[in-house]
Formats: sequence, structure tokens, C-alpha cells
Amino acid sequence: MANSGEQAMQPKEKNRKVALVTGGAQGIGKAIVQRFLRDGMRVVFLDTDEEAGQETETGLRALGEVSFRPLDVADEDQVIEAVNRTVDGFGSLDVLVNNAGIARTKPITDLTLAEWNRVIGINLTGAFLCAKHAAAPLRARRGAIVNIASTRALMSEANTEAYSASKGGLVALTHALAVSLGPEVRVNCVSPGWIDVSAWKKSRLTKQAVLSDADHKQHPTGRVGQPEDIASLVAWLISDEAGFVTGANYVVDGGMTRKMIYA
Repeated sequence: MANSGEQAMQPKEKNRKVALVTGGAQGIGKAIVQRFLRDGMRVVFLDTDEEAGQETETGLRALGEVSFRPLDVADEDQVIEAVNRTVDGFGSLDVLVNNAGIARTKPITDLTLAEWNRVIGINLTGAFLCAKHAAAPLRARRGAIVNIASTRALMSEANTEAYSASKGGLVALTHALAVSLGPEVRVNCVSPGWIDVSAWKKSRLTKQAVLSDADHKQHPTGRVGQPEDIASLVAWLISDEAGFVTGANYVVDGGMTRKMIYA
């Protein structure tokens, strides 16, 4: 029989939100995992990089209940297993953050079909699969989904066709899901601009950012973004304070996409 202390903890544990974050081992995803833990949530994060994932799990364990699982979001069987294990382990699922993403930057004449399909598979199909298989438990908890897209959905540099297309698709997927899964599940999107993730990589890749005054000054806010900038918005979007917000795409880029440039 549980003692009185254990009995007192059970309702509290049951009411703590459970989040599933893809691509959570490094960069923006890691910052989101950290923010959720500091907000008292229980977090499962997924990533293909097992070294980074295990390191992040160990580093953040002091903040709360966190679990890393290696996973390729483009593999439907793996996604189904991860969602089921999360729900079975914690009894519910309140939040899904689709952050996993890769890029292949090369001329379109050199970009192979396999490379194109891999980028679309991770960045867009992966979000679809996670939303599809998390929909039922999220509906049961009147939960929330946040997709992490990019300003590349709205503007481009050369040789970014696969990445830009995947992120543009993610923005469209967001409003489609918001209509399909509402009113039980709210779905929103965050499109980061230039975010310096130098200090948020696994230890052997972590480095001091080399940013010039020009790098900062080209942003109307006067600085390059930080992963915490994205994590704070995601934390608000999943909260009850954002209860009337769904189907929206929030551009978080220090104003860069609003700045007219004349050569």
C-alpha cells in the first residue's frame, strides 16, 4: 500500500502535462525541452542522434522527468511505437512539438531525388505522421500541436529548394490540422529566422558563436535570435492563455522579413 506521501503525489503527477518533442536533442528542440521541464512538464524527446540525445537527457534530468528515445520520424512504425510508449508510460499526451528537420543545400541540378525525398520525409511527412498518430490522445486531453517551420517558407537563399518546400508545406499543414482537429486540439506554427544554436549542440560540437556587429545590426531588433526566443513562444502557444489561437504562423526573426533591402 502506498504511503500518504505517495498518495499525495499521485494527483499532482497525473495533472502535469506530458509533451512529445521531435528533434529535441540539440538546438531549438533542446531549448524547448528545457523550457517545458522548467515549467513542470514531463517530456519525451525524439532524435536520430543518439549521442546528442543521451547527453541532453543526462544534462536536463535535474530539471524534471525527461526521457530520450532514438527515432526517425519518417518511419511510421517508429512513430506509432513512440506515441504509444509515451501514452502508456505517462497515461496521457498533452503537447506535440514537431521540430525535427534536416537540410540539403546544393544546386537543384545536383540535388538527387533521394535527397529531396529525405528532406521532405523528415521535415514534412514526419510532422504529418506524428500528428496523425498523436491525434487521438491529444483530443482526449484537449491538447496542442506546435510545428516549427522557418522563414524559408516565406523567402529563400539559392539552392534551398527541398528545405524551403518542406517548411512551406509545414505552414500549410498547420492550418489544415487546426481545422481538422479543432476544437479539441489547437495547432499553430512558429517560423524562426536566424537563430544562433552554437551553444545548444552536443558537447563535442558546441562552440562560441562568431557573430559580427553587422550580423546583429541587420535585424531590426538589433540582435541575432536565441533558441530561448523560440521556446518562450512555444510555451505560450501550448498554454491556456493561447486558448483562442489556432491555425496561426508566428514569424520570429527579429523583423528581418519585414526589412526592405535595396542594393
